[in-house]
Amino acid sequence: MEYEVYRAVWKVLADLVTELRKRGEKVPAHVMENLRAAKTMIELLNMVEDPSESVARIEEYLGSVEAYLISTAQGKLGDEYAEAWMRRMAEIRRGASQETPKAPRRFVPGLPRDRHWVRLKVSEDIPREKVERLAGEMNLQVTLQEDGYMLVSGDEREIKDFVKKMAHSFRKE
Repeated sequence: MEYEVYRAVWKVLADLVTELRKRGEKVPAHVMENLRAAKTMIELLNMVEDPSESVARIEEYLGSVEAYLISTAQGKLGDEYAEAWMRRMAEIRRGASQETPKAPRRFVPGLPRDRHWVRLKVSEDIPREKVERLAGEMNLQVTLQEDGYMLVSGDEREIKDFVKKMAHSFRKE
C-alpha cells in the first residue's frame, strides 16, 4: 500500500474509535498505543530509504487495531454496522477513495525553536479569522505561511489551551 492509503486507513480507524467512544465503549490503552504507533510509522515512511520494515510494522499495527475495533463494533453494534466500516476500509485499500491530502514530505523552515507552536491548515472548517481571533484573545503570535498553513506560537501552556479551545469550538458547531 501507498503512504496516502495508510493515512486514509488510519483516519477511518481513528473515526471508528471516536464513534465507539460516543456510544459509551471504552477502547483499551494498548489499542490506542497501536493506533498512535501506526500514525508515527506512517509519518516516518516518507523519511526512510528502505520502507519495507516500516511497512510491515504499519500493517501489523493497523491490522491489530482494525481487528479489535471491528470485532467490538460487531459485538456491541451489530453486523451491519461493522460491515459498513469494513467496506470503507476495503474501498480505501482498493484505491477507490483517497480523500486524505498528501502530507508535506520535507522539513518546514521558519518554525520557532524557542517557543511552542501548532500549524493549522486554513479551510472552510478552520477559517483564518476564527484562528486569528482566538489566538489574539490568548496573546499568541500568528503567522500565515506560503503553503496555506497558519503557524500559532507561544508558551506551552497557552498553545495547549488554544488547541483545547479550538477543539471545543468545533465540537459546538
